[in-house]
Parts: sequence; C-alpha cells; structure tokens
Amino acid sequence: MSFKKGVLYPCNPATTRGEPTKISSSKDKVVYTNGRSVIVRDLKDPGASVAYSGHVHNTTVARIAPSGYYCASADASGTVRIWDTVGEDQTLKGEYKVITGRVKDLEWDGESKRIIAVGDGRDKFGHAFMMDTGSSTGDIIGHSKTINAVSIRHQRPFRAATAADDATIVFHQGVPFKYDKTIKTHTKFVQDVRFSPSGDHFASVGSDHKIFVYDGKNGETLGEFTDSPHAGSIMACSWSPDSTSLVTSAADCTVKLWDVETKKAQTTWTLGSGVNHQQVGNTWTAGDSIISLSMSGDLNVFDKRVGDKPARVLYGPQKSITAALKTPSSASTFIVGTADGRVLSFADDYEYIGGDAHASLVAGLGVSPAGTVHSVGFDDRLREIDGNSFTPATFSTGAQPKAVAVGGDSTVFVAEVDKIEAVRSNQKISELALKYSPSAIAAAGNVVAVGGEDQKVRLYSWDGKSLTESATLDGAKGTVSALAFSPDGALLASGDSSGKIVLYDVGERKTVTTRWSFHSGRVNSLAWTADGQHCASGSLDTHVYVWSVAKPMKNIAIKNAGPGGVNAVFWVKDGELASAGADGCVRLWSVTFHA
Repeated sequence: MSFKKGVLYPCNPATTRGEPTKISSSKDKVVYTNGRSVIVRDLKDPGASVAYSGHVHNTTVARIAPSGYYCASADASGTVRIWDTVGEDQTLKGEYKVITGRVKDLEWDGESKRIIAVGDGRDKFGHAFMMDTGSSTGDIIGHSKTINAVSIRHQRPFRAATAADDATIVFHQGVPFKYDKTIKTHTKFVQDVRFSPSGDHFASVGSDHKIFVYDGKNGETLGEFTDSPHAGSIMACSWSPDSTSLVTSAADCTVKLWDVETKKAQTTWTLGSGVNHQQVGNTWTAGDSIISLSMSGDLNVFDKRVGDKPARVLYGPQKSITAALKTPSSASTFIVGTADGRVLSFADDYEYIGGDAHASLVAGLGVSPAGTVHSVGFDDRLREIDGNSFTPATFSTGAQPKAVAVGGDSTVFVAEVDKIEAVRSNQKISELALKYSPSAIAAAGNVVAVGGEDQKVRLYSWDGKSLTESATLDGAKGTVSALAFSPDGALLASGDSSGKIVLYDVGERKTVTTRWSFHSGRVNSLAWTADGQHCASGSLDTHVYVWSVAKPMKNIAIKNAGPGGVNAVFWVKDGELASAGADGCVRLWSVTFHA
C-alpha cells in the first residue's frame, strides 16, 4: 500500500474586527494567512494552492519576493521565516526574531535581498534586515505607537514609508534605511501605505476616511482624494500594475477604484451591509484582478470593467473544519462544517449552504440512505440540508449534541450529554436516557453503536420506535471518540482518546483486531472504503492512517496530514482519500492498494 499527495483546497483568510488584514499577490496567486498557516492560493486553479505550516505561533502577514523564489511570513511572536516557494519541500532559508511583539506587515525590496518588518514591539516598532543573513540594514524609527504598514520603493534610490497608529507616516531614505521625515497628513490611525510599482508615488489611507498621494522620491504630499470619499475607516489600498489607478477597501462595505492623475473615483462597488461585509484588506494582482477581503473571510475578485458587483467570490472555511463527509449527490463532492457554524459544499469551488446556518460549532454531519445530509451544532439544533440549502424547519435538541448518525430508515440519532434522541422529519420519535455519557455514535441498518466516556461501546437495535441495548463491547483504552460501520454493517471500527482503534465483528460481538494502534492522540474520524477492506483514521496527532482488515499490521501512514490535528477523513472515490482539520484546509491523497 502506498500514497501520493494530491491537491489542497485552502481555507480563507483569518480576519480581526476593526483591524486591517494584509493580503498580497504574486503573479496570479494571492497570499494570506490563517491560524499558523500561510496560504498561497492560485486564482486560476484552486487545486494548485499551497499551504505552509512552519510557524509555531499564529501567522499575521506573508509576501512573496519580487523574484518569486522566496516567501517571507511573520507571526504574532515577532518571528519572520523566509522559505522556498519553488518545489514542494518549502525549505527554510532563514528564521529571524525581528521585534518583541506581533508583526503587522513586512515588505521586500526590489532586489529580493532586504526586508522591513514592522508591528507592535517593546523596544522598537520595526526592523530592516538582509533576507539571507538577518543582519541589520538600517533603522526604522520615528514612530511612538504600533506601525501598521510598510512599503519599499522597488527602484533605486530605495525609499521606505511606514504608517502607524500615531497618525503619522515616516519617510525613510535607503539603503541603509534611515529616518528622513515625518508626514502628518492624517488625523487618526494610518492603516496602509503603498508605493506604486513605478516608484513615482506612494499612497496612504487611514481611519480618518482620507486618502493621500505623495511623491515617491522625496515624500512631498501631492494631494488628497476628496471626490466621493469613503464613509468608514479605509483599511487597505493597492496600486494597479501600470501605476495609474488605486483601489481602496473600507469598513463602509465599499471598494473604490480611483484615477490617480485626476484623483477622481471611477468605480464604487458596494458589498452589502453589516460587519461581515466590511472590507479589511486588498491586493491588485499582476493579472489585473482586484481582490478585496470581506470581514467574513470571503475574497471578492473584481474586474475593473464591471462596475456593479464582483466578477466572482472565493469562499472557504475561515475556522477549523470540525466535520466533513462525502455527499452522495453528484452536484457537490463534499460538505464541511466549521467551528464558527458555517457549512460549505464543494463542487468545483466552495459555496455556502444557503439558509439560516448554525450559530456555533458544527458538531457532526450525517447522511441518510436517501442522500439527505443532517447537521448538528453547539447551538443545540439539528438541521437538514436539501440540495444546496438548509430546510427552514429545525429540531431543537434537549441538550448540547456531541455526535449524529443516520439509520437505515432515515431516522437521525443524536448523542447528547446523557441521552440519545431519535428524530425523523424534525419530530422526536423516542428518547433513551443513559447511565453513562455518550461520546460517539454510528448507525448501520437497524443497529446503532454508541461509544461512551466509560471506555465501552454499546450496541442497540432499533425497531422504528425505540432503542434496545443488545451488547456491550470492551477493548477501548480511553473515551470512545469515533465509530464507523463498514458499508455492509458487518464490522465496526472504534477509535478512542488514547489513539487506539479496535475492530469488532458486529454479528459475533467479538474483537477482530486491536493492532490498529499507531496513533498517539485522540482518533477523531474513521472512514471505510466502499469494499469494506480498508479503513482510514484521522487523529489529533496530525496523522492519517489507512488500515487493512485482512492484514492488520499493514498500514499506510500519512504523517503530518493536517497541522493542528485531523478532525475528519472521508473517501472521495475509490483510491482517493480526503482529510480536513484544524487548519481549515482539505487535502486529497491518492491511495494505492497493492495485491
């Protein structure tokens, strides 16, 4: 048995309310951060995206060098890592501790040799250094508060501009970078500053709703954009590749395209209303696509020739994926539920499941023989997904649901703190009070398996009206955390919090093997192949294993399959396994079973 890494379907950027989120681009790729991961997302081919997960702390900003060979990414601890973007190894070029606090922005110079990183430090707010040695290449001084943004002129003579919460912009001469002057055009926080690709100008935007443009060589103020201004804090600005236009994104849910020469607004795009539609970041790609980031994590891709709405919107999970399954319908490939209550389906790209979503973490997903998908969330609701939207009717559970399973007659079984509720068509049919606390549930035909925190698996028979206990299976070494019946219902795999998986024969009520025990953390998910000969497991230890029923000691170990832990595994088709987890990404693996 062997495996090969397949495509990666990325998460969307993480955002923070009231703060700009730095996104950048290189050719037709957009670069952003989420959690401890850096995502390089290909706009033309979503499957060609790359995730880098070498940081120990949450990442804050990432930019690819003008040469295209390296990416610099920074995190909340003040560390900058420079890594290779060519090839799959993502070799680390250097790791430098630049400031004592959170890095808010960084920028490469035009020669891909020097980097300035800025943010919230104790002794200093910025640091200029060489990318290969980390040695200092100037002083970033002149600010009294956190620096929000930095930009470097890509032509010689080099210049750098930094924008900060002290409502000033500091203009630096280079190289080495040294203080030249302070520019006091803004009256509130300055959120972004950007040099044009030509180097002739740079622009700044801030919380005072103002946009200014300056001379790129000497830092002289050339003017303010006063035509139809934004009505909220402007979070980001980006220049067009030809340096004639500027795009700004603001908290008033609008994106504006400006002509720099006339200082007039050419186009205004409005993206709804409410906090989720506030625009917190943007970038203008070399392929002439304008990308603006919504507070909800949605990436709005604009065509400057189309003036009413985005040309397309890139959706994706923004928080960790807590549940996922393959959909039986051909319309979409799989469905994921996330820690913030969103449920998304994936066909060629992600789409939100329409209707009223869960208010908090999606605890489980289950699919009926008829193909209907059911979801339970920590908002104590059981929902039904019909096609690509939630049905209006919901069922309120008696307590917080822990897991969900669907029986052969489409009855939905919800495991709660001290009971199991059986629901059909959003109506409760029966309820079984338990003397133990259930932690996992699975169903096949009229058999329901319930795993408990008492390290036992109990089998119940379902007659359409009530559950009757028929057997107790021992062997687990911890809280039972995942259960899965083989497709024919003959075998039951049980994973526990110690990382051990026990395989039971359901008919004989006996243990088949206890050899599936190579995980070192809680088993979160189990998934059988269609022929029932192999079972995949995903665990908190970040690994995925594929086990063989016929040869229990034979397995495929997919190490580090999901940074932060694998929460869900499922088979997309024969020989193709998907894993999803804490980093919000779905990864595909091609698995080959040798005779």
